[in-house]
Amino acid sequence: MKTKILTIALFTIVLYSCGGSKSVPPPPTTTNKTPTVEAKQADSASDLAEGKSLYENNCAKCHDLFKPKDFNAEQWKPILLDMQKKAEISDEQREKIYSYLTAN
Repeated sequence: MKTKILTIALFTIVLYSCGGSKSVPPPPTTTNKTPTVEAKQADSASDLAEGKSLYENNCAKCHDLFKPKDFNAEQWKPILLDMQKKAEISDEQREKIYSYLTAN
């Protein structure tokens, strides 16, 4: 009798544990080191907006602004290096301005 009860109990436990319970996948972790395309685009767009703001707010203090298309990427490099000292901006700010000016 004990053997029958034990067998039925064990059989019930096995059936219950193998049952069709639906598991929920874990939420995505933020430890992923490669940003998604959307995150890169958002970062890029915010960097370009910041570059434009830096360009307009720092460079227009002393002279009229040039259009980004007035110079190509190679021509902007020495201009920005020279103006960086005069405008007293950081290397990071200079790079954001450069990115804005050469984005299109």
